[in-house]
Amino acid sequence: MTNKLFTPSRLGTLELRNRSIRSAAFEGMAPGHLVSDDLISYHRSVAAGGVGMTTVAYASVSQSGLSFNHQLWMRREALPGLCRLTEAVHREGAAVSIQLGHCGLMAKRSLSGGKCFAPSGRFNLYGPTWPRTVTREEIRSIVKDFGGATRMAVEAGFDAVEIHAGHGYFISQFLSPVTNHRKDEYGGSFENRCRFLREVIREVMQAAGNRLAVTVKMNLSDGVPGGCGITEAISIAQLLEKEGVHGLVLSGGFVSSAPMYVMRGAMPIPVMARYIKNRLMGLGVLLFGRFLIKPEPFSEAYFLDDALKIREKVKLPLIFVGGLNSLATIEKVLSLGFDFVQFARPLIHDPEYINKLKRGEITQSGCQHSNYCIARMYSGKMVCSQHLDQE
Repeated sequence: MTNKLFTPSRLGTLELRNRSIRSAAFEGMAPGHLVSDDLISYHRSVAAGGVGMTTVAYASVSQSGLSFNHQLWMRREALPGLCRLTEAVHREGAAVSIQLGHCGLMAKRSLSGGKCFAPSGRFNLYGPTWPRTVTREEIRSIVKDFGGATRMAVEAGFDAVEIHAGHGYFISQFLSPVTNHRKDEYGGSFENRCRFLREVIREVMQAAGNRLAVTVKMNLSDGVPGGCGITEAISIAQLLEKEGVHGLVLSGGFVSSAPMYVMRGAMPIPVMARYIKNRLMGLGVLLFGRFLIKPEPFSEAYFLDDALKIREKVKLPLIFVGGLNSLATIEKVLSLGFDFVQFARPLIHDPEYINKLKRGEITQSGCQHSNYCIARMYSGKMVCSQHLDQE
């Protein structure tokens, strides 16, 4: 095949065998915050299926950032499982990255060791949580946690880390004026709202040295009134380029107020309600979910227009994500100057997606974008609805 997708390319000092990356969609396969055999098996299958790199999702850098009991937590007890995971992926010829983040106002008190915190203590209906305002001392501690998690990623054999600075999680909460109402050096002006991001990235870059590629997932738009838009996104991208990161993953949306802006389509509310273990909360989702989780129109490459504006302003590698369902659209995106492409739902549907495209067996994914996998993964394991019997 002569398609650009199947050509090797560099990300920092890391060379990938092709330009495809499994994006960091939550797998829901880390019970007790540890790597499971299911998590290893899934990423091994994606690697065997032909991706250049697979990304392990949603690993919290500290206990205070946990929101689910089946979410990874970067602590010493997790290291043996992480080593087994990277070894399994490497045996299949792919690279492996891990997404590092902190949930901030989305953290769950029963897991996080106390009341969750945020840049500003404002009620979050989507938790539901009422976080307290994070202190300067806690901010400094979490910055150090990002560095410690990065060093653990090196020790575990990862090839890259992806710092989650989008989707309304903790770093994104500092960036957005919707969630950041601070009056100190971490709030107010755009420069101040970027301070926490800059401190985290400098800590991570120092911890990574030349041993890891460092990418950052960032928002093109928060997708909510009063949030960051493309103008701020361009400035954030330029800031990250100056800080020396090796690539940017261009996404968008706020899970705490505009979740479908991230994924597009509609959320199957009855499915989500059914899998929530707390019956009262499940009933609330069933009754009010359609008002809180409003659908967004799906189209292939739905972030493309805004992503092109970033491409015009920076020179570092850009990773496009969002609605890449066919080889034709993937090749179009790559031809427009993007260096890599990310996807998750096509690989949830079929881990062999890349190899089948390369062999010419298919030209597009069979994923129907019902978002069943999204509705289910926050309460259980990530599964494609098309592979379930009678469900």
